[in-house]
Amino acid sequence: MKRVKVAVVQLCSTEDIPSNLAQAEPLVRAAAADGATLIALPENAGFLKIGPDRDPGEPLDGSVIVTRFQTLAAELNVNILLGSFHRTSDVEGKVHNTSVLIDKRGALIATYDKIHLFDIDVPGTVTFRESDDIEPGQAPVVADVDGLRLGMSICYDLRFPELYRRLLDAGAQVIAVPAAFTAQTGKAHWEVLLRARAIENQCYLLAPDQWGIHGGKRHSHGDSMIIDPWGQVIARVPEGIGYACAWLDLERVATIRRDLPCGAHRRV
Repeated sequence: MKRVKVAVVQLCSTEDIPSNLAQAEPLVRAAAADGATLIALPENAGFLKIGPDRDPGEPLDGSVIVTRFQTLAAELNVNILLGSFHRTSDVEGKVHNTSVLIDKRGALIATYDKIHLFDIDVPGTVTFRESDDIEPGQAPVVADVDGLRLGMSICYDLRFPELYRRLLDAGAQVIAVPAAFTAQTGKAHWEVLLRARAIENQCYLLAPDQWGIHGGKRHSHGDSMIIDPWGQVIARVPEGIGYACAWLDLERVATIRRDLPCGAHRRV
């Protein structure tokens, strides 16, 4: 039986990279001290864009943000999912929103570029156009880490179940959903969508979210959580910065898939 202790970290990031890293590091250390060997951080953990200025991003090789978490992973002997950072792209004026999986040696295992971009205009509440700055990714990613098959997604991807089916078909047992889910939509949809993705794919979900007011009109929902393949929330951070841990049991994934073989019943 394979059991892995994991953690989700909740932050309130801003455009101040040193401050964000200083906020995140003690939480990663605390989660590692609690025995977590896979620690997931939210979208835009090291830099959360607020102002109108273009973000030039950083290359993957040599990124200040990525390098800091590589060093921390190696020091603590843990795997870290850096929810996302802004990676330079080949398209002038745009970056990729890239999730990075780092192993216990500090080596990069996998990267995933966010496919679905959050463009929304709800009068009187929120207007946001991620596509003004972000170049979308093209391919789903599943990677092996700590004995788990981990599917990678980011925030708005959560609303597109067909992506999660592709991760399932690629063998995912656990799916990560690092996010900066808005306060407005999060109250209604965050937990509902996460639990639905866990239930329909019979996977664990790791969902570290940003929380609180970041500056300007950016306000994130929080309520980071870990959900089991039956759709039950087994750990959460409702408000504030912090972290939560839980054990993932791969035998539970296998048992649920055996006893309720939805995958075998699919016809489309």
